[in-house]
Amino acid sequence: MSDYTLTIKSDEKKGVLDDITDVITNHGANISYVHLFVEKNNMGSINLELEHVADIDDLIDDLNNIDEVKSVELHGSQSDIWGKRIIIVGGGAQVSQVATGAIIEADRHNIRGERISVDTIPLVGEKNLSEAIEAISRLPRVNVLVLAGSLMGGKITQAVKKVKEEKDLIVISLNMPGSVTDYADLIITDPIQAGVLAVMSIADTAVFDINRLGDKIKY
Repeated sequence: MSDYTLTIKSDEKKGVLDDITDVITNHGANISYVHLFVEKNNMGSINLELEHVADIDDLIDDLNNIDEVKSVELHGSQSDIWGKRIIIVGGGAQVSQVATGAIIEADRHNIRGERISVDTIPLVGEKNLSEAIEAISRLPRVNVLVLAGSLMGGKITQAVKKVKEEKDLIVISLNMPGSVTDYADLIITDPIQAGVLAVMSIADTAVFDINRLGDKIKY
């Protein structure tokens, strides 16, 4: 069984999405991610990430048999194309330094065949940061969250705790005041090193294994 991405173009009519998901369910496949929107020509565009597909050709044939479906395009999975994902949030200066370390290290591993992408968003304010962190549970392919700030606690800590309960996620934090460090797997003082270790913690081509560290370690 394999993972795939399908892009389905269909008439924008009530019940079409239900028909599509019924076909996928009948084939025993799992939908891991879905993104849909209406195009300018009033056609629906549905992007689906599928897991555990036994016979993709048979599945596509059945989808094409739905009257409202106009086309089905097959792509490789987003995990194969974009790979593992690191998200860095916090203050602008710290975020940029963490990103520098992560991008340089990701480049070394991606040359060897890895696929590791780095996303950043400089944010300030407890509300903005907590909302961004909570949204991570709704994003695909996120493996590592790096908290790059000078002080984080309160609602931010609650958001980190919640997202760790919902998602298999490594959390790396800069060494800062605030309760957020209580929920970090690694606490690192140097932001560039934080970016490097974020990549190393998920790269198959790295010797470093965060799971072997045991108790939380500060760098």
